[in-house]
Amino acid sequence: MRVGFIGLGNMGAPMAANLAKAGHDVFGLDAAGATAEGVKQVETIIDAVVDMDCVITMLPNGRIVKEVCEKALEHMVSSTVLIDCSTIDIESARAVHAACASKEILSVDAPVSGGVGGAQAGSLTFMAGGSQDAFDKAKALLEIMGGKIVHCGEGGAGQAAKICNNMILGISMIGVCEAFALGEKLSLDPQKLFDVVSTSSGSCWSVNTYCPAPGVGPQSPADNDYKPGFAAELMLKDLLLSQSAAELVDADTPMGERAAGFYQKFVDNDGTGKDFSAALEFFKSAARGDSNG
Repeated sequence: MRVGFIGLGNMGAPMAANLAKAGHDVFGLDAAGATAEGVKQVETIIDAVVDMDCVITMLPNGRIVKEVCEKALEHMVSSTVLIDCSTIDIESARAVHAACASKEILSVDAPVSGGVGGAQAGSLTFMAGGSQDAFDKAKALLEIMGGKIVHCGEGGAGQAAKICNNMILGISMIGVCEAFALGEKLSLDPQKLFDVVSTSSGSCWSVNTYCPAPGVGPQSPADNDYKPGFAAELMLKDLLLSQSAAELVDADTPMGERAAGFYQKFVDNDGTGKDFSAALEFFKSAARGDSNG
């Protein structure tokens, strides 16, 4: 297939490279001039979308996605499917689907989970929203870039699943960091705490797979000075998206709201450029009530 890939950042570049490695003819466009292995560079949106079987976008936010798609749709034909892999707000995702429908172009919102490592390994989880026809057309490409593909429902459902998942992750990581910081202040060996929690009722992904305590559990960013696998500012972005969606449908999400507030404070102080699990460092040095200030 001929694939236009717009947005070759930390996630987009390895995703595009995996498509090229699988034998597809991939044409990449990036506003910052980033490149990807095996991907032919183009200079304009027109070059990235004309005569393509599929156009994939991986962009920072809903505003940019809408702007790019508006320009792209002027030059796309109905045989092309648009796959947006960005993590954006529900309203923007639905607006893109509506714009595509007005041009009779199939579209899928397919945000990802799995981080840069998953993008490089081709093991991402894709949460897809769109019609069955659109999903069926996109699935073969998604399977090259990911290990798990879930069709979550109609347009916008992929974004809904992503922000709900990451709201759980943000909340659970805060709880894990609080507990490990408390354990340390109670003179508890973090390895012993891990041994208990990872096999008890406190077991969760934030402990078992991504433990924020250095030297404990499987290798994680905590063992690499909290260099980001998933940056704190990206967790903040997703938690704010969850609260925007909650406001949209009048849903009560008190823990999600508190988690967003905590990560806002963490990012504004010392968390920018660190993995989101570096919240453990905050709790280790914080006195009681500091996170509420």
